[in-house]
Amino acid sequence: MLEVAFRHRFPGLALDVAFEAPSGVTALFGPSGCGKSTAINAIAGLLRPDQGRIALDGRVLFADRTNLTPQARRIGCVFQDARLFPHMTVEANLRYPSRWRRGAARDFDRIIGMLALEPLLQRRPDTLSGGERQRVAIGRALLSDPALLVMDEPLAALDEARKAEIMPWLERLRDEIRLPILYVSHSVAEVLRLATTVVLMRQGRVLHSGPLTRILADPELAPQLGAREAGALISATVEGREADGMIRVATAGGPMLLPDLDLPRGQALRLRILAHEVILAREAPQGLSALNVLPVTVARVDGGLIQLSFGNERMLAQVTPRSVKALELLPGTQCHAIVKSVSVLPS
Repeated sequence: MLEVAFRHRFPGLALDVAFEAPSGVTALFGPSGCGKSTAINAIAGLLRPDQGRIALDGRVLFADRTNLTPQARRIGCVFQDARLFPHMTVEANLRYPSRWRRGAARDFDRIIGMLALEPLLQRRPDTLSGGERQRVAIGRALLSDPALLVMDEPLAALDEARKAEIMPWLERLRDEIRLPILYVSHSVAEVLRLATTVVLMRQGRVLHSGPLTRILADPELAPQLGAREAGALISATVEGREADGMIRVATAGGPMLLPDLDLPRGQALRLRILAHEVILAREAPQGLSALNVLPVTVARVDGGLIQLSFGNERMLAQVTPRSVKALELLPGTQCHAIVKSVSVLPS
């Protein structure tokens, strides 16, 4: 567990940051200039806050009388630019942490294999693609034997093709390396694919922090991710394939149908359902082209965003105030959610 609580003042911006980051990927999310990078600089020891306390697994990194050096904090950092030593080969860059950290070379072969770096070992950074450089930077950070991995917008400097190249490696890192990761981003797409916990920041302050699925389905918090991004992630499991090739998946609200995908039975998925892709009906609809209709209960009404519950899941529907009144939508109202489209994310 990473525990962060500090205050720091810059000309024109006063930061008051407090959150906890459990195991998994915790995303610091917010617009440029809100204090995300300052927060991780304080955590990594690159900035001394005016006051506060920062601790990792109970070990105090910063407090009134404590300020461990960056080297003593055991935090691996990956930045927007890979910051590789240009005069060294990839292998020399990867082995560099072993000069000052005992045990850094212990997992060399495993990390090289996991990130598929062996073909790159004898090359120099200027011969690598952007995605390859970031993979090397991630490998070097992991080989410093960190207790926490901090990633400051590692995909921001990459084009879409290179982002697509590196994203599966980040997902594998999340799933295979039992290491807490603090991930800074202002990209909703990256947060959706990687994060388990989200810290929402605005103007130097933490608006809210908590599990990604809870924040996405909260009608008050979801708009902070962007008006068109309000929605939810729900869990699903592939049950089988229909005669017409569509995939049938099980959810807490009942079965749903997805377009033909190459997915095995039993595969766990996360389904992204945007609020503006959901229509509500008080009675079970008939004669629709939409294939997915779930029985739901209204949990909250917040303006035009309706939080719906089914089983232990939550999702959002975006409707007009007139529809709220016409359908008499109140907490506890039973209705049906017609889902027009669904995006599938790896679990």
